[in-house]
Amino acid sequence: MPVIDADTHLVETEHTWDFMESNEQQYRPILVTPKGEVGRDYWFIDGKIRGLARQTVTAADVQKLSKELGRELEAPDSARQGENVEVRLEHMDKLGVDVQVLWPTVFLQRIADKPEVEVAVCGSYNRWLADIYQKGHNRLRWIAVLPMLSMPDALDQLDYAHKNGAVGAFFRGIEGDKLLQDPYFFPIYEELSKRNMVVGVHAGTGNQAYYELLAQRNVPGTFWNFRMTAIGAFHSLIMSGIPDMFPNLRWAFVELASQWVPWAMKDVKRRLPQQRKRQLPENPMKAYRMYVACQSDDDIPYVIQYTGEDNMVMGTDYGHHDHAADLEALKNLRGAGGISEGLYQKIVDSNPRALYGI
Repeated sequence: MPVIDADTHLVETEHTWDFMESNEQQYRPILVTPKGEVGRDYWFIDGKIRGLARQTVTAADVQKLSKELGRELEAPDSARQGENVEVRLEHMDKLGVDVQVLWPTVFLQRIADKPEVEVAVCGSYNRWLADIYQKGHNRLRWIAVLPMLSMPDALDQLDYAHKNGAVGAFFRGIEGDKLLQDPYFFPIYEELSKRNMVVGVHAGTGNQAYYELLAQRNVPGTFWNFRMTAIGAFHSLIMSGIPDMFPNLRWAFVELASQWVPWAMKDVKRRLPQQRKRQLPENPMKAYRMYVACQSDDDIPYVIQYTGEDNMVMGTDYGHHDHAADLEALKNLRGAGGISEGLYQKIVDSNPRALYGI
């Protein structure tokens, strides 16, 4: 039985931008370290600090955090950064994982205000992932990032990504000044449906003003502005009837944990008849083809009552050193309380295979 990790990451490096076209070099991201700040690097893109901070930590730091959390976090840097695909595959073997689905890091926040900059940066990232996919023996599938500021370019890059191993397109809970139920995104949803690809909703926000507001006085500042935006997107998509409009489209909600699902589903069930004059299906997530990635410390037997057994997957957050990461989560899930062997096989194999079309 194959084991599929539904949420892993690559940490972008300067090599990520070596795939830019020759006429796009003026948009190349630059890695900077602010004066007087130790342990963090940032990407400087088109005159601004952009994206998730890339934290530089020592092996001792990772080991200390692993001990504090009781989880395995340590992965070789060359594997985390995609610099050595064979090392990553060897580490996957050690962890008992057959396939990883790769998600981005810097794109958890908006990376550009100008369409031409976003097109260049997203294009280079997608070509980088296509190169990694070619070296990965079909074991490293990936989620494409699309330049949402230019729909023609977004559709072009989606076509390229599909032909080069991508299984879906990356979305944040808020994209610029639009929510995911906005008709602006319908052309992408249509093309994803045709290509048997997924809408990948990951923790993050594509609105910088919203991010900065909710990050202030919040440490580490990612629960409200990264996770809650995606949970709100889940709620709004169901309320607006978008899954019914695209009956073949699948939706992934990743790195949010899963214990919010009962709360969100109960709220939708209360509101939908009154506000939209509709009733929820008996198993809403299955009917709407929505999948959620659980974490190792979730109360899975409780949550599964609301997701159903066919719509839960698991991600380890491989590549990141944070509180969501647990590299041995898939291995340890088998012995978790309340998890039958049949449910285990669904979460690590048949469910992510159905979700990602692999």
